[in-house]
Amino acid sequence: MPKLLYASTSPYSSKVRMAALYAGIGVDLVPVKTEDKPAELMSANPLGKIPVLVLDDGRSIHDSRAITQHLNRASKSALFPRNPDKRLEAEVLEAMADGICDCALSMVYERRTRPEEMVYQPWLDRQWAKITAALDLLNANPPKLPKKITAGQMALRACLGYLALRFAGKWEKGRGRLTRWAARFDEKFPELKGAVPG
Repeated sequence: MPKLLYASTSPYSSKVRMAALYAGIGVDLVPVKTEDKPAELMSANPLGKIPVLVLDDGRSIHDSRAITQHLNRASKSALFPRNPDKRLEAEVLEAMADGICDCALSMVYERRTRPEEMVYQPWLDRQWAKITAALDLLNANPPKLPKKITAGQMALRACLGYLALRFAGKWEKGRGRLTRWAARFDEKFPELKGAVPG
């Protein structure tokens, strides 16, 4: 069985865990702490980043989008539509959600790794402006939640879960449609709720 090196708080890991569950692909979950640079992680991905999917033949796939593409092929398109326009829509939503997470993580690391007097507020403000612009766009027109969802919707749910974990009370105001969307996602797909960052 493939092994997924992951962290429960990582939105990228969350998305991949949801994708594997939804696609019906069993993975052996191996929690790792990236700051410890465990040998298993470093040999699978010299960048030391998660998630990493280690296949039965020893090959490793890293970057969550590469993993969702692999899972989609392995499941005969369970995660992305075959229709080119609908597939593009799903890929763009996944990229948007991941981009929000990139900005949010850079803010978390700025505060976590620098002494308080060296935290650069203009950097934090710039990242937050990107996050809020993307959230406002998504709130104005939340993606649909049909019976068959894509990796794009899973990425957005993972993203909102991460924001709720790290920026609770700071991102929700004025974005009721997005918060309701997340609640509806959890109601419609309760089997995926356990993979939301936490």
